[in-house]
Amino acid sequence: MPFVNIRLVREVIANDPEGIKAKVSTSVTNALSEAAGIPKENVWVVFEEVAEVDWFAGGTRVKELRAGS
Repeated sequence: MPFVNIRLVREVIANDPEGIKAKVSTSVTNALSEAAGIPKENVWVVFEEVAEVDWFAGGTRVKELRAGS
């Protein structure tokens, strides 16, 4: 049974978190089910939201990267 853990920057999905998560989970579930030949019911998807001040890329906070700093 595949378990997919998706981490997202909270502020990136702030305008529609439930809708975006639903779309992403459906797409991931369909892709994994098709690629692995397993029932969709066997694919588990979990989301973790991380604040942009707590996520770094290349030593720079995502908050700053999103602001163009």
